[in-house]
Amino acid sequence: MNLIIRLLITAIVAFLLTKILPGVHFTGFSSAVIFAIVLALLNLIVKPVLNILGLPLTIITLGLFTLVINAIIILIADYFIDSMTVDGFWWAFLFSILLSVITSLANSLFSDND
Repeated sequence: MNLIIRLLITAIVAFLLTKILPGVHFTGFSSAVIFAIVLALLNLIVKPVLNILGLPLTIITLGLFTLVINAIIILIADYFIDSMTVDGFWWAFLFSILLSVITSLANSLFSDND
């Protein structure tokens, strides 16, 4: 149940961010839900590989290269989803930063405090 809530939070935040950012587009909320699922799968499968390959750059930049890896993950998701459009790397970079910050804030609000 927690996974479904986190996916819905990610979809809602991503859909709302497309209303603010002119460089990222979804055709509808259903494509935002598909984006959340694809993003979760990419974070599970592809991101660990990119983190290992980019470890030297991440160390040199004191962790800032992780932001670039997040933008690359967004661009890969854009490649797989036809109903999503990202206008370039910098839009993906800004979108990934805002998505990460807002999603983590929203998840902390809705998480179980057991």
